[in-house]
Amino acid sequence: MTFRLSTAAAAARLFRTGRVALLGLLALASAAHAQKPTPVIVMPAKSDRFVDRVEALGTLRANESVVLTAPVTEMISAIHFDDGQRVQAGTVLAELLSREELAQLEEARASLAEAERQYERVKPLAERGSSPESVLDERRRQFETAKARLEAIRARLKDRQIVAPFAGVVGLRDISVGALVEPGDTITRISDDSVMKLDFTVPATYVADLRVGLPIVAEARALGDRTFEGTVSGLDAQIDPATRSIMVRARLPNPERLLKPGLLMTVELLKNPRQTVVVAEEALIPLGRDNYVLVVDRSDETPVADRRRVEVGGRRPGEVEILKGVKAGDLVVTHGTLRVQSGQQVSITAIEEEDEPLDKLLGKGGAGSS
Repeated sequence: MTFRLSTAAAAARLFRTGRVALLGLLALASAAHAQKPTPVIVMPAKSDRFVDRVEALGTLRANESVVLTAPVTEMISAIHFDDGQRVQAGTVLAELLSREELAQLEEARASLAEAERQYERVKPLAERGSSPESVLDERRRQFETAKARLEAIRARLKDRQIVAPFAGVVGLRDISVGALVEPGDTITRISDDSVMKLDFTVPATYVADLRVGLPIVAEARALGDRTFEGTVSGLDAQIDPATRSIMVRARLPNPERLLKPGLLMTVELLKNPRQTVVVAEEALIPLGRDNYVLVVDRSDETPVADRRRVEVGGRRPGEVEILKGVKAGDLVVTHGTLRVQSGQQVSITAIEEEDEPLDKLLGKGGAGSS
């Protein structure tokens, strides 16, 4: 009986000793695991040009656009353009019937030639005193009158030619040869689309930052992902009291002639350009009303994450402006922020230079560590 009890007690002691040893080993393993640096991916804060963006909707207008009409009532005798044709300044687009004016032009030329001969014949006689000065004055008056009449007929002939006032593209033709047109009747529209005007409204709260020369970026759903850059060319003289906004006009170069008058465009007005510190958006850790980032100092043998409170400025897709708390060149944690506490040791898996995919970063980090 005694032997059995001693054997049982020895077995119990042995079990307790083994359990304590096992727990000790587990504790040591847990402590070693806790002290192992947490792998993170970092990205250097950079100094970059930053602008505030104001979004608006705008409508395109041609740089110059005019409806061409007939100045007189007459029939169309010739048309020299097609639908959508590009023409140069001074191109004759249409002609009105002008037989009567052409006949008057020939008569005026003959009268002018005769008046000039009479004037030149009397002029030397008056200089020698053989003819009275009054006769010379009369011949000079007749000569000047004939010239003026010729110019008047030429002007009437010019009114019977519809000429492009500037280089551009004509619209659709709604008239035909033989049609009778009157003053105000539309012959065609011509538009200069080499440069486009973009009119849009901006809330009056931004009026202090608006000025001629500010850059804009515009795009239209009808044109896909194409973006067009331009500059503000003018501001309206007053604020609309109903909408509390001001009309802004920008100019967009249109060398490919993709932009059309009347097209609706989304506009981003780029105001307050500045050089500032920028970090990746995923590095930001919002806590209540404050924002923090984890900064890693590589100068230490074992890098440690330092949580810093930062003051955030503007934002743009994927990036945040930092006004205070981080300087250019600081390494901020972009992947692993949820697993790292301030003061905790970390190991840098990869340094992100651009917006690279995570699998590429991990592959780059593995190659660097091997």
